[in-house]
Amino acid sequence: MKIKIPSMAFLAFSLFFSRFGLQAEEEASPAVRALLWHERALTVDTHCDTPFKLLEKEWDIGQYHKTGERGSGCQDLPRMKEGGLDASFFAVFVSQGPRTPEGHARAKEKAVAVLDAMDAMYKKYPRLCGLALSPGDARRLEKDGKRAIFIGMENGYPIGRDPGLIDYFYQRGVRYVTLAHTADNDICDSATDRKDPEDRGLSEWGRQVVRRLNELGVIIDVSHVSDRSFFDVLALSRAPVMASHSCARALSDSPRNLSDEMLLALKRNGGVIQLCILNDYVKMPPANPARDQAYEALHKKIDEAYGGWSGIKDKAERDKMDAEYEAIEARYPSPPVFVRDAVDHIDHIVKLIGIDHVGIGTDFDGGGGLADCRDVTELKNITIELARRGYTEEQVAKIWGGNAMRVMQRVIDLAKK
Repeated sequence: MKIKIPSMAFLAFSLFFSRFGLQAEEEASPAVRALLWHERALTVDTHCDTPFKLLEKEWDIGQYHKTGERGSGCQDLPRMKEGGLDASFFAVFVSQGPRTPEGHARAKEKAVAVLDAMDAMYKKYPRLCGLALSPGDARRLEKDGKRAIFIGMENGYPIGRDPGLIDYFYQRGVRYVTLAHTADNDICDSATDRKDPEDRGLSEWGRQVVRRLNELGVIIDVSHVSDRSFFDVLALSRAPVMASHSCARALSDSPRNLSDEMLLALKRNGGVIQLCILNDYVKMPPANPARDQAYEALHKKIDEAYGGWSGIKDKAERDKMDAEYEAIEARYPSPPVFVRDAVDHIDHIVKLIGIDHVGIGTDFDGGGGLADCRDVTELKNITIELARRGYTEEQVAKIWGGNAMRVMQRVIDLAKK
């Protein structure tokens, strides 16, 4: 069941409960309580690919885009406010390319273009958003009624093999680095690249990267990395790590998800797993070789023509590729996946490693979204489901940002030592 309450009605709820107190709130339905909790929490989404949209000249993040319309994306600044999302990690994503000096140079150029687009966003909309470099920044921006924008780098590929670039991207505001993406790189092996069947884990260069990220106070993101890479990182890192957008492998057997053994290791590390609401990671679709081949052919076509989705700059070309993707989805539909399926993962993680080690990283605009949580305006449906299952306001606040901010602050504090 999806519940959407207009802002004026929500204001009336808030005024009512502030007047009649805690007892009235406790007697309210879980859905109504959840809306109040959502509003009071510092809500943080640790992964979205919305910066892709900033590179489209016709799309404006400061304007409201209607849910479901072609090209609208999953979020913009007005919809973030409507959905009660206070802070989001915007991903500087560059798909893996050749591991050559020329390939690394092109990757850096693409990453810089995204960072420049974000700088332009802050300058254009200073009353709507601001750059956040710490949990304190997020809380300050929330009090000012602005969206806090953190920066994560998805795929360490743009760093190449240049130690100076780690510091450069830190100076540009990057506060987590997802070490790899869908293919192996010079830092470590990927969870989904088995062209070389041996999982070689973290390279010697990767060890240098991990150490420098620790020294700078940058979170190491272990989403997308191979199992051996994951354990290599945890053995080396002196700071807690984050899986910015992953699920539990016990419930959806994807190599992108974390096994129970990995989750237990994450707890010992003091880290956090941020639930990804991408359908296939929440619930594995039935086997369909024809669909898989169609997707693989489209991704190969896009990689060869544009160097990945991020390389499609022309709107007409992007619309064409989007239409081809949608045609495959229509031809080979998977069963719908719902918020309740995603919250099953939270239940599993909490039972296994506790409430202090789980959060939410939607992967909006990178494939994330559920049948009843299509975009940022519907995020409250997750909070409603949590309330229905008996989670308390304190627990919901931890899931919706408290745990991620604790890890971030710990990483910063350890760097100072």
